[in-house]
Amino acid sequence: MIPRPDLVPDEHDSKFEVYQLTNEADVPASHIYMEAQIFFPGSERFVLHRSAHPHGSDPDDPEHQYLLCDLGNDGELTPLTEEVGPTAPAVSPDGEYFYYFVDDTDIGGGALTLKRLTLDGWDRETLHVLDGPIPNTSFRFSRPYPLSTISSDGQRIAISGFLGDGDTANAPWGLLVYDLQELEPRLVLHGQTWCNVHPQYCRSRDPTERRDLMVQENHGCEYDKRGRVTKLTGGDGADIHVIRDDGSDFRTMPWGRDGHESCQGHQCWRGRSNSAITSTIKGDEPLAELIEGRPVDGAGHQGKQSGDGWRNNLTREMEDPDFHHFATDIAGTRMITDRGPQNRDGTIMLFDLPDEEGGTLKNGSVIAQPRSSWEKESHLHPFLSPDGRYGFFNSDESGTLQAYLVHGWAG
Repeated sequence: MIPRPDLVPDEHDSKFEVYQLTNEADVPASHIYMEAQIFFPGSERFVLHRSAHPHGSDPDDPEHQYLLCDLGNDGELTPLTEEVGPTAPAVSPDGEYFYYFVDDTDIGGGALTLKRLTLDGWDRETLHVLDGPIPNTSFRFSRPYPLSTISSDGQRIAISGFLGDGDTANAPWGLLVYDLQELEPRLVLHGQTWCNVHPQYCRSRDPTERRDLMVQENHGCEYDKRGRVTKLTGGDGADIHVIRDDGSDFRTMPWGRDGHESCQGHQCWRGRSNSAITSTIKGDEPLAELIEGRPVDGAGHQGKQSGDGWRNNLTREMEDPDFHHFATDIAGTRMITDRGPQNRDGTIMLFDLPDEEGGTLKNGSVIAQPRSSWEKESHLHPFLSPDGRYGFFNSDESGTLQAYLVHGWAG
């Protein structure tokens, strides 16, 4: 780890510490998207990747690798993958396994392979190869989304992708759920509006809540016959839902789609709770507010207008909230977020989440000044370790995208 005191805010130069975790001058590296489940128990070992960017990687890039970062050993980086095309990683909640997919898919053909690495012994297994139609369907799976999500009991893993054949216009996208005991995928959701699903298992340990998946629907997207998105709909077309991982119990989060408020495109569960947080934009106002909410039963695509859904504006007491990417600790008591692009230096902030229902963010503090360009391929994407001791972000301040760590607040 390379100390970077120059990225610490001046007013906190004796309190916080920033470290650069990767440093290959000619190979970009970054953290995995902030909602990914990539930590091992204890919060000192986690997964990042090289020859990649904050939104994924090139499946044909032989340089792309997932790396194990060990903070307890001065940030030592150990390669976890060796194949071309690794994608959508997930660490089992007990820390026993590192799961990932290998993307060798093609439109109407190819293969999606689910693999598992046991870190105690470094044994690598191929668990399933999907090289034909998805069971009980006529669809072939391709263009896998670069994120997977694993249930809190470690029994199921979900990934989304394209279901088109290369000849059909407006072909559907879908969400697969693998039962890790039976090792067979099931298509639980599909349609033309699911091109940017961001699937996220609820991290609750409750037997019912841990089957919930939060998913993003993008009404109005445009894409070609091979699934290449030509227009990713803005906030007016995005709404957020929750479904059970067997495809039943479709619900709606009470955010956006009311003609004024729209979903910015990032959301996350609040720790292990059954509530979630999203970033919203209101009309032409240069603001991005953080709204907490719970799913509304039996709702359609009405967003904020969905029945009497509970929601709470966490930033209502702030004059100029402008928060786009964020994450909480597993206890749901602390939040890290970027602030921009109004604030073009892309500062990283830390807040306490309210103890009482209906409260607001408290005790905000700027903890890092990454000096990022704020270009899409260098998004800061801050997140916390599960125990809340460490914060992480990306920056291209050196001229090459790299991964960073910040810490120094009370545990």
